[in-house]
Amino acid sequence: MLDSLAIIIEEPKQIALRRIALDAPAAKDVLVAVDYSGVSTGTEKLIWSGAMPHFPGMGYPLVPGYEAVGRIIDAGSDMQSRIGEHVFVPGAHCFGAIRGLFGANASHLVVGADRVVPIAPDLGERGALIALAATAQHALAIAGGAPELIIGHGVLGRLIARLAVIAGGAPTVWETNPNRMNAGPGYHVCDAAADARRDYRSVIDVSGDAAILDTLIARLAPQGLITLAGFYAAPLQFAFAPAFMREARVAIAAQWQPVDLAHVTALIADHTLDLDGLITHRIPAAEAAGAYHTAFGSDDCLKLLIDWRDAS
Repeated sequence: MLDSLAIIIEEPKQIALRRIALDAPAAKDVLVAVDYSGVSTGTEKLIWSGAMPHFPGMGYPLVPGYEAVGRIIDAGSDMQSRIGEHVFVPGAHCFGAIRGLFGANASHLVVGADRVVPIAPDLGERGALIALAATAQHALAIAGGAPELIIGHGVLGRLIARLAVIAGGAPTVWETNPNRMNAGPGYHVCDAAADARRDYRSVIDVSGDAAILDTLIARLAPQGLITLAGFYAAPLQFAFAPAFMREARVAIAAQWQPVDLAHVTALIADHTLDLDGLITHRIPAAEAAGAYHTAFGSDDCLKLLIDWRDAS
């Protein structure tokens, strides 16, 4: 019987690491031995804390995560030629009765071959960032191009800023964490209080702050656009009169689409999009329970990866 070591959120704030059975690969499936998987500080934090709103596939116990990178070690009868490829995996649903939302934090994954993305072997652990890069690109697509203002300088905010610069923009980024004030090439970072500008035409918010709309609307130019690219556990609301006077527009950027994934993988392959400096913590799979406290509670943690290479 095929099995895997997996991180399981049994219920809010209760993490287990145990071996579970995997579904057998079908003809067009591949079996991936995972090297690294990422811990999301957005949706995965909400799942871990119990604050996640109703969502398709939500429930406990579950295998979380949607960012894995590894190598195909076996495959169904139609996909034998792909054995040996290094790939990015955006999660899997291969754990039988245990839910996968989105199912990437495990030592081995069975997944449709059409869902994995071949990557250069030398990309290594940085391949786990591809999902966030595609999410960042999707936010730009919904916003209609490079934003002038980005709220939040975590990993997703940094990727949006880097893609905005590639697209010809020079965005401002608002951040409150003093450990995250370091700007990248082509953009600058500041506290909102140090920014007097009130004519932003395009804003992308990745803060997850459900109370931020009034603040952002007050900084918009007429018919300015706010794109919500975070995940918000609480209802969002805003004062109508300021939004009315500006004819403010609000859009929502959800999950990346195949075109976004193709775009960023091409930028990564030709070294246009730099993924360096985004991964700050790496934790062995055996210490996975503590990893979640680090990922969600440490001010200096940008992106934490689970290292499955020595998992047994």
